Amino acid sequence: MIIDSVIANRHDLSPAELAGLHEEKVVLPSSDLVKRVQRVTTDHGREIGIRLTAPVDLRDGDILFRDEANVVVVSVLPTDVLVIAPRTIREMGVVAHSLGNRHLQAQFFDAASEYQADVMVVQYDHTVEDYLQHVQVPYSRQERVMPVPFRHAEHTH
Repeated sequence: MIIDSVIANRHDLSPAELAGLHEEKVVLPSSDLVKRVQRVTTDHGREIGIRLTAPVDLRDGDILFRDEANVVVVSVLPTDVLVIAPRTIREMGVVAHSLGNRHLQAQFFDAASEYQADVMVVQYDHTVEDYLQHVQVPYSRQERVMPVPFRHAEHTH
């Protein structure tokens, strides 16, 4: 089977709709969500080719296949991240500037998010953790399924 587009997302289906479907999962690390062409295996051993025609990233819960009784869904593995919670705008500026110089990808969340605070999230890196300890900025190391995959930041000087 070759998949060329995402049908929907399981989070958009009602609980009643999901209850009637047998769910098969394609478990992927976050880094594979940006690949438009790949061969994957479901948790039931079925091989599937993915060749997305649109330039979109896969997301946790994306439905790759569906019929009357079955659904094949993307399940993203948690990513090792640092959740950084600066106390002031100055602290945020200094940290963001320093991490920006390292060309790290960051995602930002506000108090209305699952983090329940204004935070910046980056992939775990021991040098970043050392830096945060040195400048005494509050942070925590967590395993999270990120809503958007981290991408390598390309740059020129």
